[in-house]
Amino acid sequence: MGVEEGAGVDKKITIGVCVMEKKVFSAPMGQIMDRIHAFGEFEIIHFGDKVILEDPVESWPICDCLIAFYSSGYPLEKVQAYSSLRKPFLVNELDPQYLLHDRRKVYEHLEMYGIPVPRYACVNRKVPDEDLDYFVEEEDFVEVKGERFWKPFVEKPVNGDDHSIMIYYPSSAGGGMKELFRKVGNRSSEFHPDVRRVRREGSYIYEEFMPTGGTDVKVYTVGPEYAHAEARKSPVVDGVVMRNPDGKEVRYPVLLTPAEKQMAREVCIAFRQAVCGFDLLRSEGSSYVCDVNGWSFVKNSYKYYDDAACVLRKMFLDAKAPHLSSTIPPILPWKINEPVQSNEGLTRQGSGIIGTFGQSEELRCVIAIVRHGDRTPKQKVKLKVTEEKLLNLMLKYNGGKPRAETKLKTAVQLQDLLDATRMLIPRARSGESDSDAEDLEHADKLRQVKAVLEEGGHFSGIYRKVQLKPLKWVNVPKSDGEGEEERPVEALMVLKYGGVLTHAGRKQAEELGRYFRNNMYPGEGTGLLRLHSTYRHDLKIYSSDEGRVQMSAAAFAKGLLDLEGQLTPILVSLVSKDSSMLDGLDNASSEMEAAKAQLNEIITAGSKMVHDHVSSELPWMTDGAGLPPHADEHLPELVKLAKKVTEQVRLLAQDEHENLAEPSAYDVVPPYDQAKALGKSNIDVGRIAAGLPCGSEGFLLMFARWRKLERDLYNERRERFDITQIPDVYDSCKYDLLHNSHLDLKGLDELFKVAQLLADGVIPNEYGINPQQKLKIGSKIARRLLGKILIDLRNTREEAMSVAELKNSQDQVSVSLYSSRKEDRYSQPKLFVKSDELRRPSTGENKEEDDDKETKYRLDPKYANVMTPERHVRTRLYFTSESHIHSLMNVLRYCNLDESLQGEESLVCQSALDRLCKTKELDYMSYVVLRLFENTEVL
Repeated sequence: MGVEEGAGVDKKITIGVCVMEKKVFSAPMGQIMDRIHAFGEFEIIHFGDKVILEDPVESWPICDCLIAFYSSGYPLEKVQAYSSLRKPFLVNELDPQYLLHDRRKVYEHLEMYGIPVPRYACVNRKVPDEDLDYFVEEEDFVEVKGERFWKPFVEKPVNGDDHSIMIYYPSSAGGGMKELFRKVGNRSSEFHPDVRRVRREGSYIYEEFMPTGGTDVKVYTVGPEYAHAEARKSPVVDGVVMRNPDGKEVRYPVLLTPAEKQMAREVCIAFRQAVCGFDLLRSEGSSYVCDVNGWSFVKNSYKYYDDAACVLRKMFLDAKAPHLSSTIPPILPWKINEPVQSNEGLTRQGSGIIGTFGQSEELRCVIAIVRHGDRTPKQKVKLKVTEEKLLNLMLKYNGGKPRAETKLKTAVQLQDLLDATRMLIPRARSGESDSDAEDLEHADKLRQVKAVLEEGGHFSGIYRKVQLKPLKWVNVPKSDGEGEEERPVEALMVLKYGGVLTHAGRKQAEELGRYFRNNMYPGEGTGLLRLHSTYRHDLKIYSSDEGRVQMSAAAFAKGLLDLEGQLTPILVSLVSKDSSMLDGLDNASSEMEAAKAQLNEIITAGSKMVHDHVSSELPWMTDGAGLPPHADEHLPELVKLAKKVTEQVRLLAQDEHENLAEPSAYDVVPPYDQAKALGKSNIDVGRIAAGLPCGSEGFLLMFARWRKLERDLYNERRERFDITQIPDVYDSCKYDLLHNSHLDLKGLDELFKVAQLLADGVIPNEYGINPQQKLKIGSKIARRLLGKILIDLRNTREEAMSVAELKNSQDQVSVSLYSSRKEDRYSQPKLFVKSDELRRPSTGENKEEDDDKETKYRLDPKYANVMTPERHVRTRLYFTSESHIHSLMNVLRYCNLDESLQGEESLVCQSALDRLCKTKELDYMSYVVLRLFENTEVL
């Protein structure tokens, strides 16, 4: 080893690269080693495959520092022998590298050092398909040694080199499995909708699924004091790899939080691997480590290569020449003759220029409240049951408690109910028995329950739910003869079904998502996608608990982010359920009942509404606004036409029964699968050609739907109309006109027109007859949603102000330093990126505000190849039902009528109030959008 003139070192430090050639010649390794060599302080010796694999360690080159890491075919034991013989400084220690090939040992080691990991459990098999008494698999969960993992959960082989990872989805989201794998072309995962059982051919780790908002983060360390993180689109979402024009996967550097930096340091120390990589899961404000890898470098980042070379240089000097200075030279050696870089390659994204502030207005926040898409009619079957099989089923699933309710949603539960129902239905049909009318109606309802449970081919909690509530009990002797116990003898069964998002509804949601992408974010058409991919788009999607709402949210996200594939993985990855905010009317149930009673009186009695004191120029301020004149005169026509349509459907159902043989008890294989229909456009072609109703509904269920509507709409014995059924009649008319027009039902068009005329008045007034009622009901139903919207706006404003203040202070510092450092074109690399806290501390006075302490993750501007790294847009999407849309709009329209705001102007201008008053229906995919802009010229 000779003397290097001008290097400040007596002799060069030798660095041995004992790595398989396929790794040595990778671009990142080459870039970093070239930079280390450029310092002039090191001699680099590449061992090569022949030396590593064939030569004895005694003849290997002698070196001061050794870079050695495992890859396929690498003789790790042989390298350990060399290390013991020559004792070089090891960048990555060798013994711990064995741990990295067993995920069980990795997780154990992480826990030993207190590093957060997802909740997990191990299933160890000695032979394939070995039955283990501690492992239980049910439809929607697995249980390992008493610890239960509900779907969605992750299944990983214990072998760290096996990258075939599975995610299993719950039946409530449609079921199925997604397989993750090493990138093949432009794909990194594949969804299998029919796979629902876990693998049993080996040993696996089962892990709680951590929703990460559709983004994966990979962290790269170079020593314990340096960490670099990059984000990419998660393969969990749609499996399509995002690539740039050069064909490389698109990844963007992101800032780590202080806690995450500490985790990176601890991982590096725990495994004694100075250079390593690991996956970081950011979920619901917390971060977790999983899948630690050995030697890992970032690809395609020259600034990172500079930093990595500088850090490694310091390691080598500290280990072998601590008396020498490791200060980084002002100009890095490989940059001395490098031309000044320009920003021409960086394109500024559309900056949201709109409004009256000229070039200074930037979009900061988009908030949308959206109704779900087109759905099948919601339906309900109620019947009292006394059959022992059904009562025993209730006891089976409520823990044997005679007075406890039971809810049946899972496939196993619904299959049990279907089996019992099939055995209870009498063979004789109506008209062939001398049974009384009550028995005949009970048998018909059992047939309806059976038909509902048989539709679809498989069960899903998203589509059908059954409730069993005990009504009567008796005391019976205990089975052991000692004393008595209570047993139910009658229960109320309520089956809710329908309300399923149709294929048309899914397309509506996707189209609206695409519309938002292209129109709600000013600038270039692809601006939103670039913002999202570069961690400058903070997106959160919330949904109510209803299946149609969840699927609408997933389809919208698919269109918004230009995703591919089926909806289940998108739903689980990107949509959060919040039923307390977006579901239910319980908070205003008494007020709504009062409004409906008043509305019924107004319509059925032909009462005149008193609004003489209100100007005709303000029709939205009148009582009962929107009700047609003489509404009561339309009710007899409504009933007459409903009877006409019902009778036609009854005949079709009768023909269907006569033409089809009665199926045997256990061989029913329905031809229609609603879950699969969500992904197919031609699912109904065959049914239309056969003259059958669209969707999964047969004529029996269609007749049951119309017969119930007809009976509930008008009670002939009491001669009483029920105006609360008008929205349901309108709903059924609209559905059949859209989806079953091929059945050519006479009178359906006329029925639709009458029902629409009445529904346009009835539906808005169910949420309050007068403005004060509308405000009171709306504020109760949408209280939490309104609070969350205000928090979103406040957080965006505070964040924008913090960023502006930070940027202003940085600009001032830059100006003051410019003259003294003008000649220094290349600043010294920052070895550990610090993250500034942009969120102002909460006062803690408002609990609902504290509930929204969202962790902010940011693009790292130092490494990002974008012109405007500070640009940031927050999007909050809330998917809900018609009730919440009406409630929100009523609050926006009438909030100035509150006592505390007397004299204030309305939030909505008069022309908009007039347009809203003329809008007769808040139909499927209706939405309310609030956008917040920042005037960047205001200091």
